[in-house]
Amino acid sequence: MWIYFIISYLVGTLLTAWLVGKWKGVDLSKERSGNLGARNAGAVIGKRAFLLTFLGDAGKGAALVFAGFYFDFPLWAIAVSGLLAVIGHIFPFWLRGRGGKGIAVFIGVTFFLTPELFLAMFVMFIAFYPFFKSATLCMLSAFTAFIVMAFVLQVIPVVWPLVLAIIIIVIKHRFDIEESYQKRFGGI
Repeated sequence: MWIYFIISYLVGTLLTAWLVGKWKGVDLSKERSGNLGARNAGAVIGKRAFLLTFLGDAGKGAALVFAGFYFDFPLWAIAVSGLLAVIGHIFPFWLRGRGGKGIAVFIGVTFFLTPELFLAMFVMFIAFYPFFKSATLCMLSAFTAFIVMAFVLQVIPVVWPLVLAIIIIVIKHRFDIEESYQKRFGGI
C-alpha cells in the first residue's frame, strides 16, 4: 500500500496546466497568477485550455481512485491517496512546491470515491451561486456541505483525509477567498 501512496503523490505532481502551457508555448507559472491550474490556463490560453486542464487534473484523481478499487484497498486508503494527490498537485517537488490549487484533483477523487458527498457539494455550489456570484465563495459552501454530510452519513473515519485536503485547499485559496469576499461584500 505504501507504493500506492507514493505513486499517488507523484501522479499529483503531473500538472496538466504545465503540459498544456508547454504545448501552447506558454509558461503559465509566469503568467497572471502563476498558478498551474485550470483557472489560470483558461485565463491565459482560453476556454479549451481550461477544459483540458480541468479534465486532466480531475482525471488523475479519478485514476487513483480506480486503481485503489482495482487493488481492493480499503476506502480510507483510497481517501489518503486522494489527499496525497492533492498535496502533490499543490506542492510538486520538481517545481519547488509551486503547483495548482487542487480543486480539480479533489473533484476527480470525490466524484468517484464519495458520489453522495460530491452531490452534496455540487448542490450547495449551485444553490449559492446566484447569491455569491463567485466560484471561490461557492467553493466554501460546497466544502461545508461535504463535511456536514460526512458527519451525517457517519463516514468521517473513512473520509478524514479528504477533509484534510479541503483544509489545505482552503488555505491555498485564502487570498482568492479574501479578494472574492471584498468584491462581493466589500461595500456592505
